[in-house]
Amino acid sequence: MALGETFKYVLSHIYVLGENMANMTLSMPDEVQEDMKEFPEIRWSEVARRAIIEKVEALKLAESLAKKSKLTQKDVDEFSKKVKALGSRRFRHANRN
Repeated sequence: MALGETFKYVLSHIYVLGENMANMTLSMPDEVQEDMKEFPEIRWSEVARRAIIEKVEALKLAESLAKKSKLTQKDVDEFSKKVKALGSRRFRHANRN
């Protein structure tokens, strides 16, 4: 593969665990491909598949909770401000030294 060329890693498992699977091509930096080569025992397609499934499940849960929520946008904005302020205070406190 020529230097600078984007590595394309193809998820080619069409039939896994009795389910039909779609193919997906991922692009990533060459450096990541080189790092992946250091761990040939890892089934990288399975790592990607699980990460995608987990993300989709988290998004579905968030969407489901949002639909059931009685919070207004104003409530969400106020809560967000409080969380950010708390995180900022913790960060400043942890980095005083």
